[in-house]
Amino acid sequence: MNADLKLVVGMSFLRFLSGTIELIAALLMLSSMNLNVAMRINGLLGFVGPTILVLVSTLGLVGLAGQVSLHKLTFIITGVICILVGTRS
Repeated sequence: MNADLKLVVGMSFLRFLSGTIELIAALLMLSSMNLNVAMRINGLLGFVGPTILVLVSTLGLVGLAGQVSLHKLTFIITGVICILVGTRS
């Protein structure tokens, strides 16, 4: 398995994990039928999403580090930071 494929599999796994966590959280919200519990679960998801974004982006950047110029890599990292800052509450 080459390095790119390993990174893509890792990125895909993290996204699959994130989706699974989201689905489980939705089921927990429905099963609780309680607004307070649903809001707590939603708050936890607010932490999971950005964490997964950073991890997936990091894996992608590791793979691109040798292929993309430093100038473009700086733009990509800046974009990820802007997303994180813009979605902060």
